[in-house]
Parts: sequence; structure tokens; C-alpha cells
Amino acid sequence: IQNTPLSYKMDITEVPVSQDNKGKKKKNKKPKKKSPEGNAESSGVEKEEEKMEKSEPGAAAFPPTFSVSEIKNKQRRHLMFMKFKQEKRKQKMQLKKKKKKEREALGDKAPPKEVPKTIENQRVFDETMVDPEDEEVAFDEATDEFSAYFNGLTNPKVLITTSDRPRGRTVRFCEQLATVIPNAHVYYRRGLALKRVIPQCVARNFTYLMVINEDRKMPNGMVLCHLPDGPTAHFKISSVRLRKEMKRRGKDPTEHSPEVILNNFSTRLGHSIGRLFAALFPQDPQFVGRQVATFHNQRDFIFFRFHRYIFKNEKKVGIQELGPRFTLKLRSLQKGTFDSKFGEYEWVLKRHEMDACRRKFQL
Repeated sequence: IQNTPLSYKMDITEVPVSQDNKGKKKKNKKPKKKSPEGNAESSGVEKEEEKMEKSEPGAAAFPPTFSVSEIKNKQRRHLMFMKFKQEKRKQKMQLKKKKKKEREALGDKAPPKEVPKTIENQRVFDETMVDPEDEEVAFDEATDEFSAYFNGLTNPKVLITTSDRPRGRTVRFCEQLATVIPNAHVYYRRGLALKRVIPQCVARNFTYLMVINEDRKMPNGMVLCHLPDGPTAHFKISSVRLRKEMKRRGKDPTEHSPEVILNNFSTRLGHSIGRLFAALFPQDPQFVGRQVATFHNQRDFIFFRFHRYIFKNEKKVGIQELGPRFTLKLRSLQKGTFDSKFGEYEWVLKRHEMDACRRKFQL
């Protein structure tokens, strides 16, 4: 510093650093006199003053907008998050019980329940929604490919096959499908092309050809072809559960013809897909077997379930799932029988265009 010019000279003074207030002189604190009345309010004020004296000015404190994601320890963060969810659930249950008591107290004067907003009840209006009293729809039903079945002129007969060299899971899935669909027969593919298989099916009076495709030893696709004039639908299969993989399942299904339930097939496309599924089963269900096959459409995903029911009394019904279960997603609908090169497609799924709006459904 001595060799530097005058303009750069600085005065440096040492300042003693106090740790834990060691440099400060201790003051003789006078003992506080206890109030003879022993007031609870005065004692509380004294405790607060002591806390304020003990707390250091540089003490760390959480900000008011503290979030669980700021915790670095993963286990501690997960524990805090679970506690937060439990508290939120308790508050929700308390609010629900409170509203229930208020409704019981008001009785008939209680306001109507609020309908929750879901994607289904906020569905975008579609021009192709089917009106059951529409004359055009009735004319199409009378002249389409399924009219012979619904008029009772033909009985369903289904051939189930697979892709080339199927693995064990796909074979078991086909065998279980044959126990669900009456008059269904399972045949191995043996490397034959579908264009050669279809004429043989027509010659043997089959009304359906069902092909189960697989990928990585798992069934992932279904081609359902109505014979002899079509149409042909291609589905993606997911969430396949065989009977051995299901908990609390019932005994194996009997040979009785099941009842068929079709839910939420409301558009023209969905109406034709529903008729495609209905023509798989005979029109005279045998109610003695008490078996039901359900195709439930929700958000363009078709869920298949197979149950057995029993009437416990006049108001209660018990159901027992028999299996298998799977989910279908429509990929394309083609006019006529299967033709991959020159086939005319009625509808093809375009994911980036059709799935842009979550509230618009095709079926």
C-alpha cells in the first residue's frame, strides 16, 4: 500500500468478529418479579418476549410459498407429499360429510346435486349422431350387409385364426375367445394368405373371419371380416387378461348362448361397428346360462367384458367375471372383404387430426 500512488491509498481498520455475541459485554440482568396474581395473559406475553430475545436476527425461516418439491431428500419429500395428500383427503371427507348432513337437515328443500364435469358430458356435438327414429338410418339398416342376420336368414359361424407361427399366449387367447363366441372354430394359419383363406371360409358357410395378430409374443391386433360381402374392421388390442391372470374369476363359461350389451355406439360409424359386434352372436340368447358379453364404448375405446349374473333378490344382482378381458381401438373400416392393396376404406384413424380435441369422439 505504501508504494501505491496517493489516489489509490485506503485506510484499513480491523474489526473484531463476534461469534455468538462473545465480544459483547454481559449485562447484569435483573431477575423478573413474578406477578402475585399469576395472570395467564402476562405470562404468555413474557414468553413471547423471551422468544424474541433468544431468536437471532439472521435465523433461517421458510418462505410463505414453500412447496414440497423444494425438499432435496427424495425419501423426505415423498413422506411430506403423502402427509399432504392424507390431510387433503381428510378435508375432502369432512366437507362431504358436512354437505350430507346439511342435505339431510333440509330434506326436500335441499338444492339439487351438482353434476360433475367430465369429458363425456362435455362432448363436442357431432353431425353424424344416430337418431333411432330417422328414416334414413332405418333404410340403411334394412339394406346393409348385416340385414340378412338381423332378419333371421343366417346364423353366425366364426373362424378364428392367428398370424404366422403364433406363441402360446396368443393361442390361449384364441381358444378362450372360442368359448365366449358360440359356433366359433379355431384353425392354425399355416402360412396361407388371407385372400386364399376368405374363399374357403365362404365355401364352408362361415359368416366371420377373425384374425388375431401378435407382436413380441403378445396379441396386439384384430382383423374382423364379415363374410361374404364385408365390411372389414381393423382393431388394436391392448390390456389383454387371460382367465388365469384374473382374480376372483368364476368357473369356465358354459355352452349357452350369451346375451349381448352394446353401450355408447351413437354415431353412424359407431352404429355400424355395434352391428358388426352384434352379428357375432346368435339372436336367441339362452337366459338359463345367465351369461352376458358386453362391448362398452368410452372415449373411442371399446372394453370387452364377459360376466355371469345371479338375482339375489328383487333389487340386488350379483355379477361374476368369467374372462377373458381386453380393450379394442378402431384403426380402420374397409368396404368389402380384406384387401390391403386395392381396398376402399370408409374410415381411417388419423391420430394427429382426429385426436387434437379430447372432447370429440368418432364412435
